[in-house]
Formats: sequence, structure tokens, C-alpha cells
Amino acid sequence: MDVIEAIVQRRSIKRFTDTPVEAAVLDRVLSAGLWAQNHHMTQPWRFTVLGAKTHQALAAANAEVALASMLNVDESARDKVRAGAEAKMLSKPVIVVVSNVLKGSELDRREDFAATCCAIQNIQLAAWAEGLGMQWSSNPMTRHERTYTLLGLSPNTEEIVAFLYFGYPAEVPPAQPRKALSEVMHRLP
Repeated sequence: MDVIEAIVQRRSIKRFTDTPVEAAVLDRVLSAGLWAQNHHMTQPWRFTVLGAKTHQALAAANAEVALASMLNVDESARDKVRAGAEAKMLSKPVIVVVSNVLKGSELDRREDFAATCCAIQNIQLAAWAEGLGMQWSSNPMTRHERTYTLLGLSPNTEEIVAFLYFGYPAEVPPAQPRKALSEVMHRLP
């Protein structure tokens, strides 16, 4: 697949089939992230592939966090929210948590965050080229203390940037309209 074709055709996939993702395919896709540009070759990204046990625990934590914000709601509604929050997370065949190591000055950390986002974009394009769908999520669980604890990470030394949800697409949404280049670019003399 041509790189421009991959960029233009790539879609965020939110619904997946039950077809398992082979470890070798996931490894190939994640390896594309290693080639992202990064200032001073810091290579700040870290990829944590969740196994079934951790996936289940993250889904349960997601449900508990969703419930914590609900006040004065009857038990039946709480059960519905709990089940929905767990089911949503469990509907993702593979979850990879992407984080970056926090080192150096504020500028270094900003550059490392940007580099990690570049790694994610490489991964998403590689996944698309492999026929694999992906959704890049930075939902509130990426910043929640329970997630850090569950993954054995310290927010003082490593920042969760995203959850990447992988699987084979159950549906591919149509392209969303984009602004014309002329609306976002200007040329200076």
C-alpha cells in the first residue's frame, strides 16, 4: 500500500470482528512506531500489550470510574452503566497502552510527547496496511490513578498517552470531510 493511499484511506475503527489478532502481526505493527522521528533519539515511547487478565481488570476499573461520577442514581441504572462501561472496553480485541518516559526539561518532555504521537501515527498506518483496524483513545482512564496502579506505572516517571484498540474492522466508516489546504495554509514571501 502506498503511504499517501494509507494516509487518505485510514479510518478510526470502533467496532471489531471476533477474528483474533496474531501476535506476529501486532509486533510488526508496533515495530513501525520505533521508526518515528524523535529529538536526540530519546525513543521515549513504551508499548504495554494487555493480556486477558489485565484487559478484564481495566474494563472493571473503567466501570468503577464511570460509576463514581453518578450521584443519586438507582441501582438498576448503576448496573446498566457498569455493564455498558465494561462491555465497551471488553469489545476491543487487543489493547495496547502507549506511554512515554518523562525525562529532562519541560521542552524535552513536550518533544517526547510529540514523538510518541508520531510513533502512534506510524503504528496506525502500519495497522491499516496490514488490514488491521485501530482506534486511538485518550479517554479519562488514560489519566486515572487506577490505570497507573493497574499497569504498575508511576505518573512521576511515565505518562500514558493513549490506549490503542486493535482488531479487524467490523465496519469501516466513511471519510469525514476535511478542510481544504487553502483554509489551513498560508505562504509567506
